[in-house]
This record gives sequence, structure tokens and C-alpha cells, in this order.
Amino acid sequence: MAGVLVFWRFGVLGKSKNANVPKRQNANEQLRLLSVNFKILLLPKKRDTATALSGWVQNVPAMKKNIPNFITLLNLFFGCCAIASVLYGQFVQAFWFSMASGVADYLDGACARMLKVKSPLGQQLDSLADMVSFGVAPGAVIYMLIVKGMSGKDVLPIELTLAASPAFLVTLFAAIRLANFNIDTRQSENFIGMPTPSCAIYAIGLMLIYHYNSLGMAKIVTNPIFLYLNIPVLCWLMVAGLPMFSLKFKNLAWEGNQIRFIFAAFAVTLLVLLREASFSFIIIGHVLFSFFLHLKVSRNS
Repeated sequence: MAGVLVFWRFGVLGKSKNANVPKRQNANEQLRLLSVNFKILLLPKKRDTATALSGWVQNVPAMKKNIPNFITLLNLFFGCCAIASVLYGQFVQAFWFSMASGVADYLDGACARMLKVKSPLGQQLDSLADMVSFGVAPGAVIYMLIVKGMSGKDVLPIELTLAASPAFLVTLFAAIRLANFNIDTRQSENFIGMPTPSCAIYAIGLMLIYHYNSLGMAKIVTNPIFLYLNIPVLCWLMVAGLPMFSLKFKNLAWEGNQIRFIFAAFAVTLLVLLREASFSFIIIGHVLFSFFLHLKVSRNS
């Protein structure tokens, strides 16, 4: 129908306006007009290009707003890969995926502040990504360590080991921790309770100690009794009212950052001396530093 209308529009199907013109000449004229008009239809109009460019420019703010969300999704992707690696016994690979999740978790917030963008969608995505990367992942690590302690070093589970399932209590309390964090306005600069990334780092540190038998502690960190004792402690720390200082530096001035500089020196020292075995001890140090700092502040007040 559209083709018929086009031919009717250009007069090809209509009668010639000049009946005295020979038929051959009239037909040639109609074909010429048809060719010219089709060229006009097919050639892009300048205003169309300008309109498309204007639409693209208008979409730039929306694109900029979603850059932090993309980084958050990378956090989620790396977290999923870390969990899969843990369950397949690929502990070193799981470590690197978890580190990548931590980097993405830091960068999404830094990018949002740099671009001066903030959205409810970004906040929800951040919590969901953290739930997987720093909630499910440490539960999976502790689960696998218990399985290793019960079954042996080279055994991979082919079905659920119920005796190891209490490890996922860590995941449940991580969910409570993240939900409370979203509605607690007191945790803008420091934390109340242990952050979920710290819980994940502690569990991953145990995993590395087992994998490399660091300090000869492989049997200790896979001992089910040791791990069963760790589970309630980690769960309690995530929801406890213990104030814990943040490791984020707003500036490099000593004033106001004394505890961060001291702890950073402590962490670097452990990293140099203990290498892969240092991660769990760094988190223990963070908890102890925060506890004694809280005692000092409470006595002074």
C-alpha cells in the first residue's frame, strides 16, 4: 500500500498533466521525477543528524550515573566467580576473585563521589553485590574448610554435608548486617559492628593458611571445633554494637587519621612477615584496635 501511495504521490500512476506530450516523452519525465523524489527521500536530513546528536547528549547524564553501577556489577560478578572457585577447591583463584570484588567495592563508591552521582538503585545494587561477595563467599569458605577437616585434604563434596551447613549462619548474619547498615545513619564515617568485607577477608585468610599450610596451621584451621567456635564469634561481631573505625582516608593529614596510620603500619608489617597468613590476623588486629579505642573513648567521656 505504501508503494502505491508513493507512485501515486509522484504521478506515476496518475494521468499526465500535459496530454499533448508524446507518451515516450511523458514516461521519461515521470521516471526522472520519480528518481529525483526518491533521492530526496533517501538522503539524510541535516536536522535528523542534529536531533540524533542532541538525543545522545541528553543521555550522557544517565550514562554517567550508571558507571558506578557497572563497577558494582563487576563486584557481584567477581563474587560469584569466587564462590564457584571455593566450591571446586580452587582456593588461590578464589582469593584473587575475592580481591577483585574488594577493589570493585571500593571503586564504585569512589567513582560515585568523583562523578557526584547517587541513586537509590546504586545503593540497592551495592548491598546485593556485597551480600554475595562478602556474605555468601565467607560462608562457602568456612563450609569447605569444615568439609576438608571432616573428609580429608583431597576430597571435594558431591553432595551437601549437613554437618558443615552451620557455616552459612555467617551468610545469614551478613544479610542482617547489610540490612541494618542501609537504615542506620550513624555509620556514615565509621562502622558499628564488623563490616562484611572484613568477615570475608578473615575467612579467606583461613583458606590461604590451609592451602599453603602457613605456620603449620592447616590442621588447626580445618578443625571442625575451631571453625564451629569461629562461626558464632563472626556472627556476633557483625551485629554487635562495637564501634569500629573505617580504614578510608579522607586526607593524608596525621590529625584525625592517627589510628588509621598506626593500623596501616601494623597491617603492612604483618603482610611482609606473614604474607598469605596475614589476612586473618589483620582482621583480628582491626577488631582489637577498635575495641581498645572504644574503651579509651568511653573512659575519657
